[in-house]
Amino acid sequence: MKLENHWESPEYIHQGHGFCPGCGFIVAFRHILKEMGADTILAVTAGCLGTNSGMFPTSPINVPAYNTPFASAAAAGTGIRAALTAQGNDHTQVMAIGGDGGTFDIGLQALSAAAERNEDFIYLCYDNEAYMNTGVQRSSATPLGALTTTTPKGDTKDRPKKNMAAIMEAHAIPYIATASAAYPDDLLAKIRTAKNIRGMRFLYILSPCPPGWGFSAELSIKLARMAVQTKLFPLYEIFDGERIVLNLEPPPIPLKDYIHTQERFQYFSEEEIQKMQAEVDRNWKKFKARVTS
Repeated sequence: MKLENHWESPEYIHQGHGFCPGCGFIVAFRHILKEMGADTILAVTAGCLGTNSGMFPTSPINVPAYNTPFASAAAAGTGIRAALTAQGNDHTQVMAIGGDGGTFDIGLQALSAAAERNEDFIYLCYDNEAYMNTGVQRSSATPLGALTTTTPKGDTKDRPKKNMAAIMEAHAIPYIATASAAYPDDLLAKIRTAKNIRGMRFLYILSPCPPGWGFSAELSIKLARMAVQTKLFPLYEIFDGERIVLNLEPPPIPLKDYIHTQERFQYFSEEEIQKMQAEVDRNWKKFKARVTS
């Protein structure tokens, strides 16, 4: 799926948003909204998007968007879809959006309930691996050993990152996909696939965060690409909880190249990096054994 026609479509993110320079999510979100189009309603929970999408009465988002309490993006998406259905409207797309805090943690109950009911909307998770909007606090998406303001030097995170895609897979929903701003063709193809499926669809995007991860803003897309190339963040799709499609098997690069680019891993020893590399290798091997096409 190529980008040529995509660039001709209207823009739905305008100047004036409050996202940090180099934010990986806003780059991806611009493409996502261009592909979703005007016939879309958003349910946006608290977080980077909820805070930085504009202060009332202005917003840089040029589609209807409802700001919801932190725990309720999926519940709001459910309600909006039900209201449209009651009106006989089965064409408007509903997209609920949360960061890792609003998805992995605070919003998990509502998301799981909506997934179990197979509610008909798209859920978009942008994962910057901590509570970035409130000062870089640890979330269950924070990687093992990463520095945050609540896991400082000497007391870094001692638990592995929660596998949110696997949790959603356990609900056997129609569609799950991982995506990256560094691979826009793949991202757009997945948005188009999701739009043509009914029921719950879960899109999961890794969102490099310059101030939270500790890197220079111009490196954001490079880091997003490196996460895929190191096989730390594979690009894949899962259909109906059964068919798993691997979208890209990149030539591998060492995980240490990714680690050394970020200040949040600055205290990692070579031994710790090798342990992390071994874990990535094990996870990739297990994942590849499950791929069906």
